[in-house]
Amino acid sequence: MEKDISDKDLKVPTEANLQHGETVNVAGLHRSLKNRHIQLIAIGGSIGTALFVSIGNGLGSGGPASLLIAYALYCVALACINNCLAEMTVLYPVSGGFIRLAGKLVDDSLGFMVGWNFFFYEALMVPFEITAINLILSYWRDDIPVAAVCAVCIVLYAALNILAVTAYGEAEFWLSSGKVILIFMLFCFTFITMVGGNPQHDAYGFRYWNNPGSFAEFRSSGDLGRFQGFLATIWSAAFCIVGPEYISMTAGEAAYPRIFIKQAYKTIYWRFLMFFILGALCVGIVVPWNDPTIQAILAGESSKKGGGSSPYVIAMKNMGITVLPDIVNALLITSVFSAGNTLTYCATRSLYGLALEGRAPKILTKTTKSGIPIYSFLVVICFPFLSFLQLSNNSSEVLTWLVDLITAGALIDYLVVCITFIQFYRACKAQGFDRRGLPYFGYFQPYCAYIGSVSMVLILLFYGYTAFDPWNVQTFFQNYTMQLVAPILYLGWKLIHRTKILSPSEVDLVWERPFIDAYEATLPEDPPTFWQEMCQMVGIKRKSSTATDV
Repeated sequence: MEKDISDKDLKVPTEANLQHGETVNVAGLHRSLKNRHIQLIAIGGSIGTALFVSIGNGLGSGGPASLLIAYALYCVALACINNCLAEMTVLYPVSGGFIRLAGKLVDDSLGFMVGWNFFFYEALMVPFEITAINLILSYWRDDIPVAAVCAVCIVLYAALNILAVTAYGEAEFWLSSGKVILIFMLFCFTFITMVGGNPQHDAYGFRYWNNPGSFAEFRSSGDLGRFQGFLATIWSAAFCIVGPEYISMTAGEAAYPRIFIKQAYKTIYWRFLMFFILGALCVGIVVPWNDPTIQAILAGESSKKGGGSSPYVIAMKNMGITVLPDIVNALLITSVFSAGNTLTYCATRSLYGLALEGRAPKILTKTTKSGIPIYSFLVVICFPFLSFLQLSNNSSEVLTWLVDLITAGALIDYLVVCITFIQFYRACKAQGFDRRGLPYFGYFQPYCAYIGSVSMVLILLFYGYTAFDPWNVQTFFQNYTMQLVAPILYLGWKLIHRTKILSPSEVDLVWERPFIDAYEATLPEDPPTFWQEMCQMVGIKRKSSTATDV
């Protein structure tokens, strides 16, 4: 039933295997994720409650202009990081993604630190997403059994992740499709209502940018208050906009690793523009930043919870629109559930990647015949049970604390990606390796890596500045615990195992490439694109590249 396997145990497929649609076993995992699976998994992990609900706090703090500028600037920073991660992941599409890259290219201790950092970030976010589902359900009624919702979510996450990875991919494809529908529905709602398509027939346009104004004051008055409002929107963007890391975690199970992963990374720039920048613009159009409900939620004084606190739902209520808020909240549930499902998947694969490199118990490398890291999964599925803490008010505070403590983990992951790329770039220079011949060549390097590094360092240092004015111990540890824990993990592993930072000339630039090359050499040269796969789903078959016209 199970087997212990390492990355070197690559089973190269025969042409007959591929023609019969058999999956390929690499490092215990099956390379069976299609292009559309990977594209939608990236959406599933990157879009959660923040884009639809928590973004309202950013609007209330900084105003529409600050929100738009902050989201645009952070998207630029994350695009630079995506440029770094794409080049390395497409070259080395291995299980464990950027976690193993950090250990192989820089320092084993860095791989240990970022691996456990990413694992706890993903695993502890799963119960938080389940909590969010309960809050959204409370929009309709308060007597829905919380424990029952928690139990159902855990069972569904377990079922979707214990099946073959193709089953997970299909489930995530449909769940994430609901997010895309919701996003474009809200974009249409914004445009139609702003030109007068609302019960009041009020073509309000960009009215709220003029009254109450484009920039809000936060914590202070005057220019200082507006600057602090802008900072609050930067912090909002930092915890809303994610994505590149999820593509990296699927690389070890992509059917055409370099082709599909490359396409996913290239389209992420459009997702930043379409989802996050346009999303920030729309939120600032449909509701004013000084809306009483928005400000009450920001101050923690509102009774509205879950979907009811979404700025879109608030705008619909203000316009007297019915039914549509219920549809939005229904789609919000699929959005949040999808995020939790992807978090479960990525946490399992990160733990599996740690075990492959000896940074976690070896038993966690065991996989089922269908390619599921079974013991890694069993560890991860324990974390959703923390969602039962919300049954008690005091315990729910513990859950909130846990999430607050590990929130900085995503920023640390991005910083490590930049550090890893800088080392990779220096190694290529030192060893005379021409990066222009790589399957994905990132332009403007190493400057993108420098921009990403500086951006993440600044945010990690200053996003919890409110703890110092006035001094608050609880706020300090909520914002800076991971910044303190990460160096301890790094130095602890280094002292125990005596690891060293590799010099550029020592970096193994070959690593897993021959195994990936051998696998890809057996594949047909013309894989379907994302849209071709979508057409195939509805029975439209593409013309064979080998066919001849008669």
